[in-house]
Amino acid sequence: MNKNHFAALAASAVLFAACNNNPKPVQENTKNDTTVAVIKDSHSWSNADSVTLEHLYLDIKVDFDKKQIEGSANWTIDNKNKQKELRLDTYDLSIDSVLADGKKVNHTLDSTKDYMGGALHIPIEENTKNVTVYYKTGKNADALQWLKPQQTDSKKYPFLYTQSEAIHARTWVPCADGPGIRFTYDARVAVPKELLALMSAENPQQLNDSGIYHFKMDKPVPAYLMALAVGDIKFKKIDDRTGVYAEPTMIDKAAWELADMGKMVTTAEKLYGPYRWGRYDVLILPPGFPIGGMENPKLTFATPTIIAGDRSLVNLIAHELAHNWSGNLVTNATWDDIWMNEGFTVYFERRITEAMTDKSYVDMLWELGYQDLEKEIADAKDPRDTWLKLDLKGRDPDDGLSDIPYEKGSLFLELIEQNVGREKFDAFLKKYFDEHAFHSITTEQFLAYLHENLIKGDSALEKKLDINAWVYGPGIPANAPRADMERFHKVDSARTAFLNGTAPEKLENTKNWTSHEWQHFLRKMPETLTVEQMAALDKAFHFTQTGNSEIADLWFVAAVHANYTPAYPAMEQFLSKVGRQKFLEPLYGAMMHSGKEKMAKELFARYKENYHPIAQAKIGKLVNG
Repeated sequence: MNKNHFAALAASAVLFAACNNNPKPVQENTKNDTTVAVIKDSHSWSNADSVTLEHLYLDIKVDFDKKQIEGSANWTIDNKNKQKELRLDTYDLSIDSVLADGKKVNHTLDSTKDYMGGALHIPIEENTKNVTVYYKTGKNADALQWLKPQQTDSKKYPFLYTQSEAIHARTWVPCADGPGIRFTYDARVAVPKELLALMSAENPQQLNDSGIYHFKMDKPVPAYLMALAVGDIKFKKIDDRTGVYAEPTMIDKAAWELADMGKMVTTAEKLYGPYRWGRYDVLILPPGFPIGGMENPKLTFATPTIIAGDRSLVNLIAHELAHNWSGNLVTNATWDDIWMNEGFTVYFERRITEAMTDKSYVDMLWELGYQDLEKEIADAKDPRDTWLKLDLKGRDPDDGLSDIPYEKGSLFLELIEQNVGREKFDAFLKKYFDEHAFHSITTEQFLAYLHENLIKGDSALEKKLDINAWVYGPGIPANAPRADMERFHKVDSARTAFLNGTAPEKLENTKNWTSHEWQHFLRKMPETLTVEQMAALDKAFHFTQTGNSEIADLWFVAAVHANYTPAYPAMEQFLSKVGRQKFLEPLYGAMMHSGKEKMAKELFARYKENYHPIAQAKIGKLVNG
């Protein structure tokens, strides 16, 4: 999952001239390995550690009038431990009936308990091979966002999409909803005939006449990587294994913006081995999508805020692509180990970016990430939450999706690289991905693997790394690497010159700045800018009308602090269209902390229905307490 901000891949056409535009997909038949022990997960009611879930056949109908998914989940199981019941995770599901090997059984459904939902208890026998649950989703299915036509870009048809991470899959499928539990799946999905259905699986590229679509995921994945989207969606090919899905009004812009996506896959493969999922496509969702991107296998879900018109933010795709190694291929066993997904992915994403641009460019990414990490640590209420190995028992695992696993985790890997050398570390990571492919892993298992395969008893290296300080200690350890600040030093000089009275249009070299330099320029501005200073900046750089969402959000936050009212109409339009939490939280937060609580409450009340339920809950708590 992407949390961060990214900018232009400068001169990408030149950098990739030698790349192969039509690489062959890697074909790999991977059976679900049912011999690997499942780690007990405090965020799942399921007993998948005792009863193996091998395969899911999902047969569902999407009803836009009722805003409901109805159908059946048919689980193939292996009751090798001779359990008397199968427990599945649910949240606000209405269970109509349950069959075990085709015979109706008397199930029990526990009451919903906060974010955890309730366990579905299904009696089984020693030789039970198949369990089928007939069900309907409820009104509180927070994985689902049902959009009215006016909430889409095309304004013609309704739209549905899911967001299952961390434990929201249970709100639309009765399942074992933990990252350490993997299964293969097939699906039959019935939708209105004018709409296309897509999943994190092998996908159609055009409408059919029946409105019934069939899907297959033959590689074992955890429940949080199940995804569904239904809408007025078109497809455009990039190369033989990559393409873009989007609404008709967005498809051409999206395909242009993501034209280098196939080359990005090739770059990733050169680093850490073959892409093992067949196709890699991206779906650009309507603007209410609450996060930057979601790494659903075969089909990344992405925010439209990356469609800036100048390819200045497409590096978000590098993050989601990298997840197909770190996260999808090798997965954190529990949400306490989330840094195993996100820290590895940020590191890998920046390696992709460096290969496609240069070191000075990626140094800016590292520094912006370091700034995010410093802020996260400063705002942390409990130092324990700044460890890499988290303790989320008794808490919503969404709480773990902070900058700690992303930025502290990636810095830890960068530290290892700097101490052992890039060539040696790359060989280690490639071996790690190969040997743990399609499995889940704990922090402790990774550290044991690190000691056995890289440190190898080198006490001097172990002392330099100080692993415990990173994994089981708070804050930023003293040996944390820091990127070269050369390009940002020039930005700092320009900002200082402006604050000392230099007119914005006379600042040096700003015409060649990337999105990252502008972000650094605005991030470090004092909150005490005057209306006159804001107006001068706006006149010179047209921040109020920028198409770059990263810059726009920073600018609107500054406008709130300075009470720069000329930016307010554009800010309101931004809040009406953009549902990405990364942008909503700072902007609504700025209003709440600068005496503009009434404005925040009014704007949230006006536009909250455009936001995903997950974002609604988080921003609602911020604004309304």
